[in-house]
Amino acid sequence: MTGQKTDAGAIARTLLDQVGGAGNVLDVAHCMTRLRLRLADRGAVRDEELRGDPAVLGVVEEGGSYQIVLGPGTVNLVAAAFEAQLKEKPERGGVKGGLRRVANVFVPLIPALVGCGVVAGLAGVLTNLGVAPGVTPALAAVAGGFMALIAVFVGWNTAKEFGGTPVLGGAVAAVIVFPGVERVEVLGQPLHPGQGGVLGALAAALVATYTERWVRGRVPAALDVLVTPAVTVLVAGLITLYGLMYAAGKVAAAIGTAADRLLESGGAGAGFLLGGLFLPLVMLGLHQALIPIHATLIEQQGATVLLPMLAMAGAGQVGAAMAVYARLPRNPAIRTTVRSALPAGLLGVGEPLIYGVSLPLGRPFVTACIGGAFGGGFVGLFSMLGDRVGATAIGPSGWALFPLLHGNQGPAAAAAVYGGGLLTGYAVGFAATYWFGFTRTMLAEHDRGRGQEAVA
Repeated sequence: MTGQKTDAGAIARTLLDQVGGAGNVLDVAHCMTRLRLRLADRGAVRDEELRGDPAVLGVVEEGGSYQIVLGPGTVNLVAAAFEAQLKEKPERGGVKGGLRRVANVFVPLIPALVGCGVVAGLAGVLTNLGVAPGVTPALAAVAGGFMALIAVFVGWNTAKEFGGTPVLGGAVAAVIVFPGVERVEVLGQPLHPGQGGVLGALAAALVATYTERWVRGRVPAALDVLVTPAVTVLVAGLITLYGLMYAAGKVAAAIGTAADRLLESGGAGAGFLLGGLFLPLVMLGLHQALIPIHATLIEQQGATVLLPMLAMAGAGQVGAAMAVYARLPRNPAIRTTVRSALPAGLLGVGEPLIYGVSLPLGRPFVTACIGGAFGGGFVGLFSMLGDRVGATAIGPSGWALFPLLHGNQGPAAAAAVYGGGLLTGYAVGFAATYWFGFTRTMLAEHDRGRGQEAVA
């Protein structure tokens, strides 16, 4: 059966080349018999060569979709190899590559998290004000529906990212939220719907993906359409029920407990570290590891208490950029970069300021981290004192996070604490950068009034 897998890889490589290469493929999917592609440039396809390929049974074009008929069974193998080759990048290896792949599972969910988070916040405000009591249940249903089924979406995206069939990943992950799991006992204890949450869904879909690959490589193509899905769902589903839900539930509970204890006992110190270290994590791409943790806290507690403290790193960055602007009055290149990137920084998009201003200069990046540390410490201090602030969604930060704030003392208190943290980050980032962000040599080098100079 090894030959079967090798053939699928070879067929996929040939087809990818014939349709114009990876850069010409915008999207790929498959049905029972066809590999369905959405192409950037239809003219880049070598039609004659592709239609004459022995593996190709036909070509169909409809509705902007370029469909290559490969036949049942074969299409599954080739589609998996095709998608894997599209994703072949050096970054895929190592810790950073693994974190990026996990992030790719959750990032597509951010729009729904944000949208539902805003609706949930609106419902909470109306409830607290006692306004429109007939509407708030509907708003709660709109906001809560996605979160009730987030495990299914995580399962779908996981299988898609790791080379499995998305619907099978979603089907196995759906076991986690199925009400009937309460009739299943593990180690003498009944399971409960949702146990393990997004972490369990991620693990379940990974098991489903690797099970699907193993089975698909060992059954005849004629039986693939029947045997592979059935065995995948059965094996991965049972592993999810009797192992993953219990284990992931313990991990998720530990994450929630650790976050609570961190704020209760670590408070200002924890916020100081989180706010100060987040920019280096972003620079290295290691902040991706926090996405499943945020998602777990949102699913478990309704909000992630970590994000408001981490968002203070952006405030320190904004303050540092303002100081750079003030300290280099005769460097129009840097000042133009600051002016153009600052609005995005205020809204929580810090990469333009990081890579365009502070990181190339060196010392201002360090002082920006100091500003973020003090802003995080401010938010952490109030959390330790009992005024806890969280975010109902991930993605936005800076000023854009205000509509998504959730606090145990009400929305006004949450906004006040978060706003105070931002102001602290701005102020400390500015002061630290203004006074300690430049040496005399740096000022002589970068503040010389040459409009064409960029940051060295």
